[in-house]
Amino acid sequence: MLSNRIAALISGLSLSLLVVTSPAVLAADTEELKPHEDQGGTAREIVSKLEMLHYNKLKVGDEMSAGLWDEYIDSLDPTKSYFLSSDIDEFRQWRTKLDDDLRAGNVDRGFDIYNRYRLRISDRLNNIVSQLENGLPEFDFTKEESLELDREDSAWPKSISEADDLWRKRLKSSVLNLRLTDKSDEEIADLLKRRYKGQLKRLSQQNSDDVFELYMNSLTRLYDPHSNYLSPRSLENFNMSMSLSLEGIGAVLQMEDEYTKVARLVAGGPADRTGKIKPNDKIVAVGQDKDGEMVDVVGWRLDDVVDLIRGSAGTFVRLETIPTGGDGSHRTITIKRSKVKLEDQAAKKAIFEFSDGEQSYKIGVINLPTFYIDFEAYRRRDPNYKSTTRDVARLLDELQKEGVDGVILDLRNNGGGSLQEATMLTDLFIDQGPVVQIRHANEQISRHNRSRSRAMYRGPLMVLINRLSASASEIFAGAIQDYNRGLVVGNQSFGKGTVQTMAPLKEGQLKITQSKFYRVSGDSTQHAGVKPDISMPQLIDSEQVGESAYDTALPWDRIHAVRHAKYFNLKDLVPQLSKKHDKRTAIDPDFVFLRKQFEYQSERADRKAVSLNEQARIQERENLNQEILAMENERRKAKGLEPYESFEAYEKSESEDTAPVGGPTEITLEDDPVLNEAGYIMADFIGLKKHANSPQVANFD
Repeated sequence: MLSNRIAALISGLSLSLLVVTSPAVLAADTEELKPHEDQGGTAREIVSKLEMLHYNKLKVGDEMSAGLWDEYIDSLDPTKSYFLSSDIDEFRQWRTKLDDDLRAGNVDRGFDIYNRYRLRISDRLNNIVSQLENGLPEFDFTKEESLELDREDSAWPKSISEADDLWRKRLKSSVLNLRLTDKSDEEIADLLKRRYKGQLKRLSQQNSDDVFELYMNSLTRLYDPHSNYLSPRSLENFNMSMSLSLEGIGAVLQMEDEYTKVARLVAGGPADRTGKIKPNDKIVAVGQDKDGEMVDVVGWRLDDVVDLIRGSAGTFVRLETIPTGGDGSHRTITIKRSKVKLEDQAAKKAIFEFSDGEQSYKIGVINLPTFYIDFEAYRRRDPNYKSTTRDVARLLDELQKEGVDGVILDLRNNGGGSLQEATMLTDLFIDQGPVVQIRHANEQISRHNRSRSRAMYRGPLMVLINRLSASASEIFAGAIQDYNRGLVVGNQSFGKGTVQTMAPLKEGQLKITQSKFYRVSGDSTQHAGVKPDISMPQLIDSEQVGESAYDTALPWDRIHAVRHAKYFNLKDLVPQLSKKHDKRTAIDPDFVFLRKQFEYQSERADRKAVSLNEQARIQERENLNQEILAMENERRKAKGLEPYESFEAYEKSESEDTAPVGGPTEITLEDDPVLNEAGYIMADFIGLKKHANSPQVANFD
């Protein structure tokens, strides 16, 4: 269920897909939404293009109809809180008939289901608002009861009274969450009343395009998570998000239940530079300027939240967030909006010194946040146009002149970008040979080959990746690994190995997956990503983030390998390097802390219910704070630092009301244990390679 809600945003459609998963509808006597004439023809077009053009070549039949029914119901009511079981039983008669309807250009049943959903939410929210008009309901916060957090396997309420009890607990949980932020009962009643009234107002502004888009995307997601229908309104938002002139905070957002969540940060963007926002953080309120009123956005449409956050460069926006992995406490961050400039995303370098225990080595680090190219300057034939390959080539030249013994290319959090730049960058490190294979929907295979006759840099190389390294990053890292050109270190990458194109429709456009990437070894980068030669601990849960988290992700597979060189004999070196790495990190305070932090975070993520007893929640928060403090102080003592006297002292040092709004940060080893350890692995690699006297180029496959 969660993976389906995430699907839209990694593919770039975070402004359009699941914007009606939040509860917000009209009064029950409002006129029902109906499809307009052109939508039937658009539905037929979508079915036809999916069957003919999609890589999967799936037919829309009874099985697909059943999948569409399941997906649509789930996208409307993922928490099984609105529909009654009688509604679901009534709709079930259509489960294998939706395919016939779509082929006939009939989307009425999709609208019928939606209008019932609309009615249920309208009744529910109006009931809650009427309660809040007289202040907060009487809740017994000493009672031992809980609210299910994950209702995926739960049944829909069998009766109104059963639904009433579920919503009593949901409202009680909302009130308790706000009580724990030290809000008064009057403030809580006012905030919740405005929240639910706002939801009613916003859904009153929805039209048939919103319903049609939701229904069609329930179909496209059955093909894969990156194929999506964009209504004319969503297409406008999509084009705006792709524009270089987009101004805002540089974050990709998604909807999950009634919350707006951060999916990823744009490298070099304003939010990224604060260092205070992380993927999976929830945004609960937005304020304009440094002192404007905070507007509660829980339950808002996604595009409305985006409109509130977006603004002119140089202005400020404040976000009230619930950090992921915390105790539910809120944090307010001030961000200065700006354009995401190419220079903010440009490659940068640094030099550090590391020892293998016998000898010290100068290690050059190149940080590459994205694969970029200034297309406008390139098209007008500007000889000084900026691109990934040109910038990295310049940095490599500088590093070699400064006498580095090895180079680390840091692709952590690099979500991809230009395929052309990924293949051209490989030119700098390998001699002649193919870089990536692409299999198209018609089963034809094309190959991208490097063009440079001789590599620019021929010394020891490491590629550093993590779970957020995706697409073009995986193509580059996969090629380096297949050629045995250098070590790949870090975490298994994201696993997005598909290519999408835009297909015009009578109304809107269809973004459709038509091709799949394969490495020169024949392995797909899809689903499995690139697995590192040496692994590092991480705080990202790979079951929640990554291509494999999507229910309908295309599978991993293989095609024929293509002839390519093998540069270093890494097979014999990796076990020795891993042994040294494991010994070092087993006692390293930062790595001990990282492992404990991830373990504790995973335990909290596995919770199925939350207590509605106030003292139990207060104790839970205190236990969490003390656990965090103990882990941090254990790390500090091991590093010879003064421990914090209290959690409040720790929290004060970690969080500021106003986050930094300056330019891109420099590469440092401080607070980056992974990069620091990567430097030691590289020093070991250089030392072992010298002793092994490994040849520069060995055999060919």
